[in-house]
Amino acid sequence: MEPLTAGAIATLAFKKAFEKTIEKFTEAALAKMDELRKKIWEKLRGNPRAETAFKEAEKGSEASLERVAEYLQSVMVRQPEFAADIEKLAHEIQQEINIGKIQGQNVQNVYGGEAQQNNANNTNAPVIQGGSGHNITFN
Repeated sequence: MEPLTAGAIATLAFKKAFEKTIEKFTEAALAKMDELRKKIWEKLRGNPRAETAFKEAEKGSEASLERVAEYLQSVMVRQPEFAADIEKLAHEIQQEINIGKIQGQNVQNVYGGEAQQNNANNTNAPVIQGGSGHNITFN
């Protein structure tokens, strides 16, 4: 697993505040985003400037999100166990988001040697059919 920057982790924690298509996220990803945000809040709580940045980031402020990332980076350097914990959670969120992007993109049905594949995201995309003994080549 590749380490994530504090900026990437903060973005994941607040992504739904910036994302216009929230329905793309799975419920599991949303729950983990909330958990990540709570963990960050617990670490930043008590620092008035960090608290202000956190609250503004929750409202969608990109500049405040960058400040949260700076405060988070500072904590991650000082507390490696915390850094490992939130990196793991951030990776799980990324996996959930990637799974959500992949699901339903391509559908292939095979019935007794006959295959049909189409793109579920584009109803105008061509339908590709192949029967027994037929080769389909894409260039």
